[in-house]
Amino acid sequence: MGRAFEYRKASKLKRWGAMSKLFPKLGKVITMAAKEGGTDPDLNPRLRTAILNAKAENMPKDNIEAAIKRATAKDASDMSEVTFEGKGPHGVLVFVECATDNNTRTVANIKNHFNKNGGEMLNKGSLEFMFSRKAIFEFNKTDDMDLEELELELIDAGLEEIEEEDGIVLVTADYKDFGTLNEAFERLHIELSKANLQRIANTPITLTAQQQEEVDKMLQKLEEDDDVQEVFTNIG
Repeated sequence: MGRAFEYRKASKLKRWGAMSKLFPKLGKVITMAAKEGGTDPDLNPRLRTAILNAKAENMPKDNIEAAIKRATAKDASDMSEVTFEGKGPHGVLVFVECATDNNTRTVANIKNHFNKNGGEMLNKGSLEFMFSRKAIFEFNKTDDMDLEELELELIDAGLEEIEEEDGIVLVTADYKDFGTLNEAFERLHIELSKANLQRIANTPITLTAQQQEEVDKMLQKLEEDDDVQEVFTNIG
């Protein structure tokens, strides 16, 4: 079984599934995408993907439209994407992706989450070679879909790995090939369930149940932070 499926299973441990937290986070992704590439999804692949992922989480249409409109609001100019690196108990390495309109607040909050839960912030770039940034695409396999033929179709677009489990197909590629693969799926009329960028640990570690419980306290605080979009770890 490939790393992408293992990573997806591990990611199910994520705690930011509560709708009260999830929708605002998804909304920020949509706003950032619209701010960067325009508010028309037909002309903005990143926005199309953000909307796709929001719909996959059952985000209401009104919320999606409101998030797009916020991209043209005056305060949207203050919004930026930032990343933080740190480590937690038991050798856990952590990559935190944020969207914020107040970097000073966000830095202080993230540092506090680490320090109060047995971890510490690291200098930017400390984990650069510990994680690989990958583009991950997910879709349902249809009866007439030949995965070997599809693999040949997608190799030129950057495909690195294609896997199928229980009717769900995962395609993995380098993050730089996100756009070309996304276009290839549109050309082949393959309807994606989800598409995103993930940071996958090059050398995953295994924790005991007790160690995992300790680490989860820190991860939960990070994931509950309003500015945090994603938290990636090297837990296998």
